[in-house]
Amino acid sequence: RRSDREGPGAMAGPLLQAWGLGAALRSRAALRPLGLLAPPCREVAGPGSGEAALEENPFYGKYRHKIQELRRSSPDVFESRMEKRNEVKKQPVGYSNQGEFIRCMEEKARPIFFAEGLGTKTSKGGFTKDKTLDSILNVEMVKEKSAEEIKQIWNQYFSAKNTVYAVIPADKFDLIWKRAQKCPSFLYALPRKEGYEFFVGQWSGTELHFTSLINIQTQGETAPSQLVLYHYPELQKEKGIVLMTAEMDSKFLVVREAQCLANQVQLFYATDHSETYELVETFNHRSSEFKYMSVIAELEQSGLGRELRPGQVSDKS
Repeated sequence: RRSDREGPGAMAGPLLQAWGLGAALRSRAALRPLGLLAPPCREVAGPGSGEAALEENPFYGKYRHKIQELRRSSPDVFESRMEKRNEVKKQPVGYSNQGEFIRCMEEKARPIFFAEGLGTKTSKGGFTKDKTLDSILNVEMVKEKSAEEIKQIWNQYFSAKNTVYAVIPADKFDLIWKRAQKCPSFLYALPRKEGYEFFVGQWSGTELHFTSLINIQTQGETAPSQLVLYHYPELQKEKGIVLMTAEMDSKFLVVREAQCLANQVQLFYATDHSETYELVETFNHRSSEFKYMSVIAELEQSGLGRELRPGQVSDKS
């Protein structure tokens, strides 16, 4: 079942936590009520309304003269105020205009920050063409927020979506980006029921396109992307973070498989181990020396994709 395959178990180990990558496999996280006000309950009714109730007010004696004078001089105004008072008395206990405002703001919070789908075009393959950050996020508004607040907004929004997303530290992305300029492509291994399926990841600007190796072998340059990672460095200098989200072809990949490929970008491009990154350099500049089994060895050592391995997921067949 798809819901089982994309459940909370699709986390990708310590690398996932370190980078902030999160597959949208968690339970859908709605904005929680602020809890500042009591919920509506009983109504105030019965004999405690009207002028009699007004006279029972312990402060009535203090203002009796002014009240009686208002009743004599401006009976219409007096009646109007009494009607308004009765309307307020009919409000449920715990009602507050502030409470309505809070609920309204909670409902509108996402549209304020996010404008996904505006000004974007979809290509033949189903992926968004020119998917800018402005087409997803109200950049000017979030600039007033701290990096941590933006991270929470981004993660909360995408946690309810069936996709891959991340908030990447600026220095980590800087390393990935510099290496991507020198080595724009790499071969990634995805655990399958029978062995591994290989995907070629190719950088195009700040987009990283993944296509299965068999598609490239059979269709060449016309092979369609099956996963695209979109990186947005607009807030990198000011906030120290780079936002990332993705689109995928659900006919070929589920979220945790896409997550495994996304995590491997960090594994190979952001590593501190020269031997690991050397595999990327070899693939790009000394292809005759490249050994695909070395990629599998690194993947197995890292623990990424363990939940995708044969025998680990009973509904994979």
